[in-house]
Amino acid sequence: MNHLSVGLESRDRVNRAIGGGFPEGSLVLVEGGTGAGKSALTQRFVYGLCAEGTTVALASTQLSTAAFVDQMHSLSYGVVDHLLDGRLRYFQVPTDGDRPLVDRLVDPSGLWDARVVAVDGFGTLCRNDREFSGLLGSGEEDRAMERLVGRLDPALAAGKVVLLTVDPDALTERSLRPLRSAADVYLDLQSEAVGNDIRKKALVRRFAGMKSPVDDTIGFSVQQGRGLVIESRTIA
Repeated sequence: MNHLSVGLESRDRVNRAIGGGFPEGSLVLVEGGTGAGKSALTQRFVYGLCAEGTTVALASTQLSTAAFVDQMHSLSYGVVDHLLDGRLRYFQVPTDGDRPLVDRLVDPSGLWDARVVAVDGFGTLCRNDREFSGLLGSGEEDRAMERLVGRLDPALAAGKVVLLTVDPDALTERSLRPLRSAADVYLDLQSEAVGNDIRKKALVRRFAGMKSPVDDTIGFSVQQGRGLVIESRTIA
């Protein structure tokens, strides 16, 4: 099984913490509430993948292209060259209005030309989709999520890595169950206040096909000018 390294070995311990990279053909779920670090962790993965020569497409429900570049620059993740040479493609997903967001996401497009496809704000996208949103709370949302995840199968079968971030408050527990069950890699992000500090951690709920031992809990912080910093290491 081939693995896609998230690189930057000389800069931080992120790649080692996740066992040397993501297995090809894996569905990666990064779940956490507001401020848990989903976007920062995804941005670190994206930057490191690009640095390793992997093509990445990132769709975000949150940031414009200019705001994304500024955010990455503030973390010392310079992505301008990657954007210019086509190694990284960035898509802003507008969630206002009555839009078929899910269909536009999974239908063939330039988004799926990349080897890694990341959707930052997948839960928000589903919640604002004109069809999926109507099913939330109906008791049918689990089947709708199963169908949606099934539409990702061709990309996964082709060896692509699909990374989705979800705020559990954006969806119902029932809709989240099929997504959690389908994920090959499931990182559950949590944060807590300790004095004046906010401590973040990723609980590794699942990591199928790991290349080498993966941390069961990854403590991290996000620092201006440095990016994502691993704070602790506990080997599973």
